[in-house]
Amino acid sequence: MTAKSPLTYKASGVDIDAGEKLIQRIRSAVGRTRRSEVLGSLGGFGGLFKLPVDSYSQPVLVSSTDGVGTKLKLAVKHDAHDEIGIDLVAMCVNDVIVQGAEPLFFLDYFVTPKLDVDIATRVINGIARGCELAGAALIGGETAEHPGMHAEGEYDLAGFCVGVVEEDRLIDGSTITAGDSVIGLASSGPHSNGFSLIRQVLELTSEGANTLVNGHTIVDQLLVPTRIYVSSILKLLETSQTKGLAHITGGGLTENIPRILPDGLGARLERSAWPSLPVFDWLSKSGVTMQEMLRTFNCGIGMVVIVEPSNTKTTLAALESYGEKAWEIGKIVEDKKQNIYVR
Repeated sequence: MTAKSPLTYKASGVDIDAGEKLIQRIRSAVGRTRRSEVLGSLGGFGGLFKLPVDSYSQPVLVSSTDGVGTKLKLAVKHDAHDEIGIDLVAMCVNDVIVQGAEPLFFLDYFVTPKLDVDIATRVINGIARGCELAGAALIGGETAEHPGMHAEGEYDLAGFCVGVVEEDRLIDGSTITAGDSVIGLASSGPHSNGFSLIRQVLELTSEGANTLVNGHTIVDQLLVPTRIYVSSILKLLETSQTKGLAHITGGGLTENIPRILPDGLGARLERSAWPSLPVFDWLSKSGVTMQEMLRTFNCGIGMVVIVEPSNTKTTLAALESYGEKAWEIGKIVEDKKQNIYVR
């Protein structure tokens, strides 16, 4: 086959010049996330970060990688590109902090069939903002054009975070015992989980995304970014004897709390102990059963802290002073099957 014009990478769907333009657009936002341990600059083959070994006796690196699932479908459909990057960072750094680790740096992966520099800039600026909130440096990433791999106008995201903690300060839940208090920190909404079910509910709702709940469209409430708990939890770990931390993501309260419990322990939660967010009331009224809610969504609790009963009041007071809404939502109980009971 003979081409009528010279064959180029751009003609096949990959615009190198657009990628270079994007790097220039995001340089200042990325620069605001820089930490003193960062070496080099944006655009290298790999991100460089000098581990602060002098600050640790036995440093342990903690890593996490994640995406934002089909929440992206809603973001793309409703031109909500500015904060979806915060979701991406939150899903990773919140997983790192529950081990007791301080997030150090973050990398992102942005893939699209055709690079729209304006949209990509909005997304990556959001990622940078999330890194600022978490105190993590955005030290690199990959922007890829994959013609034919996704629908026109869509993109996908993935993130990767590394944190560090002193080995003897790792939080793994091993000291949790029956009778310990379960404290819940408020979420900002569904965060980045359960959106395949949410999108199905929207399709079955007559007014769809424009449904008004408490005076605001439901889509605006659904797209509120995932809360980043890093700053509050790091402060708490300096002042409180925290036994366990659980990031309430996909699987909800009933699937995530057992991940940090020793064998033979479960939990009893009081649903009336924390207020319900309008978005979850809407989901419930739309036909999602309570059992399905509890195993799919965070139901208003984005992070769980487990402490001894004697530390409950001081922990609640500390969290509230850090700007968190928090409640004692239950107790750890003996249970061979590690069930989470909610009544």
